[in-house]
Amino acid sequence: MTKKYSVKGKVVIITGAAGGIGQALSRRFGRAGAIVVLLDLERNRVEMLSSEFEAEGITCTGLPLDVTDEEACRNALAAVVKRYGRIDVLINNAGLTHRSAFSETEIDVFRRVMDVNYFGSINCTKAALDQLILNQGIIIVISSVAGFAPLLGRTGYAGSKHALHGLFTSLRAELKRYNVIVTIVCPGFTNTAINIHALDGDGSITTHPQSTVGKAASPDIVANAVYSAAVRKKRLVVLSGIGRLTRIMTRFCPALYEFIMAQSLKSELKR
Repeated sequence: MTKKYSVKGKVVIITGAAGGIGQALSRRFGRAGAIVVLLDLERNRVEMLSSEFEAEGITCTGLPLDVTDEEACRNALAAVVKRYGRIDVLINNAGLTHRSAFSETEIDVFRRVMDVNYFGSINCTKAALDQLILNQGIIIVISSVAGFAPLLGRTGYAGSKHALHGLFTSLRAELKRYNVIVTIVCPGFTNTAINIHALDGDGSITTHPQSTVGKAASPDIVANAVYSAAVRKKRLVVLSGIGRLTRIMTRFCPALYEFIMAQSLKSELKR
């Protein structure tokens, strides 16, 4: 039986920490004894959350960070090492989505989504890699069911999540000799602000209502699953019964899945 990974006293970095899942992750890992580093574009939010978590007895610090800025990622993670002496776990959680038909989505929207979801994860992983290798750490990627299945009205988002799977499954093979664990977590629909801040096809914040399939999960449920996956050194975690059914259907009857999904979410393309 594989020995469980203990996060007690470990330095855990979480990007997109001011969001719903980010906050829940920070609290879950912090309550387990980790030193939590909150990284987010919203300076005031991470500073406020840092103070809030410290009042709960969690050792943490909050730093502003734009994950699309490669140099800023290097500087932020170097500051973490200078302060705490190490990095043990990196959770690539920062994310951006859109809700718009491909034909009505400007190319720049695809670039913006890819910059945050894909290149943001690359920037932070590259900046933390030496420490993760040194400490035989864990890279956790918050992907999505859209990382292995099609999703109507979110071609850019699904494309970025599929790209994360290709990148991090390949990186896992490269890092195996260093005993670095790579865990990919695939939530389904979750109640977070990512949907409130979703882009429309022209790059503005969309006012188009979101369609979902099944009951949306709470951020705490996702955070608990991520924590469990980390301590058990899981390779892939697909959340919810619908998510697991989706994985089976996309592998064995993809055309049927596409039809059902398109029917369930067809309002996404209506104005």
